[in-house]
Amino acid sequence: MKSIRDLYKVGKGPSSSHTMGPARAAGIFKEEHPEADSFRVILYGSLAKTGKGHGTDVAIRHTFDPIPSEVVF
Repeated sequence: MKSIRDLYKVGKGPSSSHTMGPARAAGIFKEEHPEADSFRVILYGSLAKTGKGHGTDVAIRHTFDPIPSEVVF
């Protein structure tokens, strides 16, 4: 570890745990499926219960832009 910044990162929204992981997963999925013309994401568990207020949907849509995406809670 080079610095504390390697351990702690600041994400978008009021809850980094509800934005960084989902955005990273969306980015990986987007890279693995470059032929996709849209994406539909279904959230479960705590992401489904608090994701709207924590910005999960915004982070996911931003990652998939400019490809249209739908986030289902």
